[in-house]
Amino acid sequence: MFDFGLSELMVIGVVLLIVVGPERLPKVARTAGHLLGRVQRYVSDVKSDIQREMQLEELKKLQEQVRHQAQELETSVREGVGRVESGLGQAAEEVRSILPDGAPSGAPGASVNAAASDAGAAETRPQLELGLEGSAPSPTPNPDKSKA
Repeated sequence: MFDFGLSELMVIGVVLLIVVGPERLPKVARTAGHLLGRVQRYVSDVKSDIQREMQLEELKKLQEQVRHQAQELETSVREGVGRVESGLGQAAEEVRSILPDGAPSGAPGASVNAAASDAGAAETRPQLELGLEGSAPSPTPNPDKSKA
């Protein structure tokens, strides 16, 4: 921290010996050592606080980057799903235009036509269904009640 040579330290020691006196010099040196230790601990605490703040700022920046990338991914997935839905809607319209209106109910294309017309009547924009409604796990019976 300070750049003192041996000659400067000797001059300071002689001045202290003259000013303080030989009987109080050890007590003053001990007190100065304690104060210097406190200052060093305070400086190290301030340094560690600054480092923590810098790391916190870096983590906040990283969190913001991850959030931005997640939003971009969500947007691209939504656009992809939209393109697939529109493609499916166009395919359903083509199937409807190819099939005759008076197709018998037993004809192979009748169920597709009926499903496509039902989907078109219920909603103008086709939705992607994942079929997760029936996949929920059933509750397990209580083992105590099954014994009774």
